[in-house]
Amino acid sequence: MYAQNQLAYAPTPYSYTPSSSLTATINLDQEVKLADNAAERDLHESLAEIYSIIITLDALEKAYMRDSIREGEYTETCDRLLRQYKRNLADDTVSTAFGNLESFKLEWDLEVPKATERLRIGLPATVETAPSNSHHRSNLSTASASAPSSNNAPHVNATHIVSASENFITLFDAIRMNMLSKDTLHPILVEIIQAVNKVTDRDFENKGKIVQWLITLNQMRAAEELTPEMAREVQFDLNAAYDGFKGALE
Repeated sequence: MYAQNQLAYAPTPYSYTPSSSLTATINLDQEVKLADNAAERDLHESLAEIYSIIITLDALEKAYMRDSIREGEYTETCDRLLRQYKRNLADDTVSTAFGNLESFKLEWDLEVPKATERLRIGLPATVETAPSNSHHRSNLSTASASAPSSNNAPHVNATHIVSASENFITLFDAIRMNMLSKDTLHPILVEIIQAVNKVTDRDFENKGKIVQWLITLNQMRAAEELTPEMAREVQFDLNAAYDGFKGALE
């Protein structure tokens, strides 16, 4: 019935004739430069490093949640990645090209929720929260076993208490002296959260205020300062956290 042979492809009503105007005019053997000068090359390298940091940080967070990495190794690696991320963005040219984390993720199609949260907080999870009860007891048992007498444990604990109290007072003094820049207050807050976590693993009243202000400061540029209203809020919140800390020791 059908005299014609079946075509190996579906025929179309249109035929395509290549146009010379669309033909590639570059030499395919020629090296393509991604940057025209050293500054542009440095920018691309910095953005590539930021991309790599974000991917690595997300994998690290997942490994920590699965207990696939020791706490000490996690803390050291996470802290180094966070510092490298901040150091790259300290350059104004890189910061401008980067934009913000959400726009960068959208541009490069990144799905990294764990890294996003860690970069938002700006601290390793082991610093953000106190060690678990079992881990805390294990450390105390090890310290007691190696101590020459039982009197040393209270002495060490008292040292941490004094250190935490001094950090709170340092923060209050900085605010009173109008030293309100991020690069002044953020390190003090980091020292406060680290110090109180060495003293107690209890989630004492208003402890979350410390972390919340750490997150707020972490979103600011280094030279950016708190407004007078924000400074009063910090002092009020941290006074409440200090009272909560002292209450946890009673």
